[in-house]
Amino acid sequence: SGGAISGVLANGSVAVFSKLASVILFTALFVVALMISLRITWSAVVDFHRSRPAYEEEPEPEVEEPLYPVSIRGTEIRVGETTVQALLDAGMEVTWSEMTSDMQIEEYVVDPEMELEANSYYSGASIWVTDSTFAHISFVTDEEAVRMGDAVIARLEFGLSFNEEDKEAQSEILFDGIPVTELNREKAGEHFPDFTGDNVQWFSTGLRDYDYSMGFDSTSTELTRLSVERNYDVDWSSGS
Repeated sequence: SGGAISGVLANGSVAVFSKLASVILFTALFVVALMISLRITWSAVVDFHRSRPAYEEEPEPEVEEPLYPVSIRGTEIRVGETTVQALLDAGMEVTWSEMTSDMQIEEYVVDPEMELEANSYYSGASIWVTDSTFAHISFVTDEEAVRMGDAVIARLEFGLSFNEEDKEAQSEILFDGIPVTELNREKAGEHFPDFTGDNVQWFSTGLRDYDYSMGFDSTSTELTRLSVERNYDVDWSSGS
């Protein structure tokens, strides 16, 4: 009957819990006896627990990201390291463009002694290879104000047309050791297998510090655009 089943379950529960209580009681008495024999107090146990060094997960070592250099006529430009002064010392023409009040673009050769604000990003400069081949560059300053010559190149971007008259000069522009005149879409895929994209673009992904991007002509697959950029946490509103 229902009453008999309930009685059996009740007696079984009492037996189980009685055994559990006995185990707990025996364990507690054993611990107390052990503490007395070793002359250990509860306060000592608490202090030991509190004094244990906290477990800290060891940070994973940072993987060094690749820095692919650009070379112009034998002068290597390492974005994030090379300074404006290094370009001038190599005999490169570096200009800066600004919009005037009457909406005209004024271009002038940079003054390496001009002081730049600290922790700032400046764009609007160019490196000239020929009259029609040039690279737009940006530069950045660190925690202190510096002369323009000491500012570091933060971004470099070439627009390439590959006119026959410019081809010889452009063959002296190298990206990671490869002349840009030879760096078509197929070659880029072979040389930079970790990049991604499609038939007309090939670019880096997942990098923390650097961004690399290439654009290609859809018919000839020749390189038409090359951009290398170092990422910075700076005041973007201060520079021009």
